[in-house]
Amino acid sequence: MLHKLDTSKINWVAAETELDDFGCALLPGLLSQAETRQIAIAYKDDNQFRKRIVMARHGFGRGEYKYYNYPLPDVIQELRSTLYPPLAKIANRWNEWMGIDIRYPDQHKAFVERCHAAGQDRPTPLLLQYREGDYNCMHQDIYGEHIFPLQVAILLSQPWDDFSGGEFVLTEQRPRMQSRAEVVSLKQGDAVIFPVSQRPVKGSRGYYRVNMRHGVSRLRWGQRNTLGIIFHDSR
Repeated sequence: MLHKLDTSKINWVAAETELDDFGCALLPGLLSQAETRQIAIAYKDDNQFRKRIVMARHGFGRGEYKYYNYPLPDVIQELRSTLYPPLAKIANRWNEWMGIDIRYPDQHKAFVERCHAAGQDRPTPLLLQYREGDYNCMHQDIYGEHIFPLQVAILLSQPWDDFSGGEFVLTEQRPRMQSRAEVVSLKQGDAVIFPVSQRPVKGSRGYYRVNMRHGVSRLRWGQRNTLGIIFHDSR
């Protein structure tokens, strides 16, 4: 049994600053080593999942992942409900800066109810598995009309012990400029917060929107497991 998730040590001021400045934020040691191992080993238990995706079949890259089914495992549900409120404040501020009228409720339950009322009633948290030579193409996780603009990825494996390569990569396309790449080095249990599709950037005439994509570079050897926490559900 996983112990109750402790998010009291998260420095949300620093996370907000990183997100505003760079489009991503690191949360070191969000999960313990025991928690990461217990989540990763559950990949074999198909009863927890609603769908398995082999990435090469869809042109997504190489590797595979599984979407969790409802009811979500306790730790997945807790990550969703605990991380959402501070992220909703950031998301609402970003939408205001970008001139987007959508606002998000304070609690995740209310946002999920909004998704379900629109027919988006399938859970989107997922467990990913990469082996030697696998990679994830640059993409955006958009599953319907109602999209929460931030998501979280948590590394469940230990670099250089379990695998090498497989870096988390973000690209940012600003208007009339070349793309900028951000590589986030994660340790086992670390999490990264990043945009689903866009973020605000301050220019000389105020804020404008830039498009964001994320992916994973080629795994050199070993096995890499990742937990993805997406806050909107899909159709």
